[in-house]
Amino acid sequence: MHLTNEEEKMLESDNQAVQKAMKLLVKLGDIYGAEEMVEITSAQASGVSYKSIGDPGIKFLEEFAEEGAKVSVPTFANPAGMDLDNWEEMGISEDFAEKQNRIVEAMRKMGINITASCTPYLWSNLPVRNEHIAWAESSAVSFANSVIGAKTNREGGPSALAAAITGRTPKHGLHLEENRKPTHVVDVDVGLENISDFGALGSWVGRKVEDGKPYFTGIDHASTDQLKALGAAMAASGAVALYFVEGTTVDPMDVSGLEKLHFTDNEMDRECEDLTDTEQPDIVVFGCPHCSINEIEDIAEALEGRKIDKDLWVLTSKAVKTWADRMGYTETIEEAGGKVLSDTCNVVCPLEDMGYGNTGTNSGKAANYLPGFCEQKVCFADRDELLEKVLK
Repeated sequence: MHLTNEEEKMLESDNQAVQKAMKLLVKLGDIYGAEEMVEITSAQASGVSYKSIGDPGIKFLEEFAEEGAKVSVPTFANPAGMDLDNWEEMGISEDFAEKQNRIVEAMRKMGINITASCTPYLWSNLPVRNEHIAWAESSAVSFANSVIGAKTNREGGPSALAAAITGRTPKHGLHLEENRKPTHVVDVDVGLENISDFGALGSWVGRKVEDGKPYFTGIDHASTDQLKALGAAMAASGAVALYFVEGTTVDPMDVSGLEKLHFTDNEMDRECEDLTDTEQPDIVVFGCPHCSINEIEDIAEALEGRKIDKDLWVLTSKAVKTWADRMGYTETIEEAGGKVLSDTCNVVCPLEDMGYGNTGTNSGKAANYLPGFCEQKVCFADRDELLEKVLK
């Protein structure tokens, strides 16, 4: 693997953290057959939740920070296991909160922006087309590659952190143009109306193509939020990091000779049934990936002047919550009995230790992850149907 003079210096650096980071990247480059490194413009750090990394993760991050680890490119933190300001309101234990805050402090020492969100592209970190980045969260990776047109592999927590420190990542996989081509054609022969429809489609396709790169036809229009939901579900049920939507993310391409899949009403109905374990949720959660301001506005309008008798969380970034506060959406949702929380996600917070066993969601990503990660039975449905289940 060819290294530049600057990269050679990092490999022999007196700074232990820099040396460790470059050694890790060189090893990864050798494993994947990369010929060289590529400079990145931003990174996204995963492994932020204490639930995800536990005590060994805390030890690693604190020691790394003590060794002098500092990020060299803008780096943004993934969701934590709690709302960093309002964890008591969530019902998080003091022990969990103390350990979560140690993780946050170690990341802060390294210069990582404590944004605690899976949707940095909605409010701050928006790469440009063909820009090389090193992002780790699966739905953000999918969105960056597919909708924005930036280039990133699905990094693991350590490799994303190493890339953030060195400003480099091995040039392989989706950093190479020859690897950014469709592998399957998905003909969508059903009307897609809401977030859960795109989530069900993504969940079905992800299982079918695994780590392939699907090319969708038949989708007349898709909003940013719908594309966010589609990519997130495919990354959860499979390992899709790049997809194409004809007429929306790309112009028509020659896809003759590729394997074809057909998604009809029958597939939609079966997928929704497969994602559903219960019809009676203890809690309904929106925001996996984190809600945009438009999604929060829609939820607030649906709850205007109404009351709920079960728990309802609306999850978003701190930045978007600030806008929701100013617009009065947070107040409307709270007056109805719900909570607007930031910094966290229902997949990486300790739901199973907080008295919840049945979760309602309109997210294909959450519906795939919740049974295994959080020991939840899932009620998968569209937003309005879920709200009806919690309204008095």
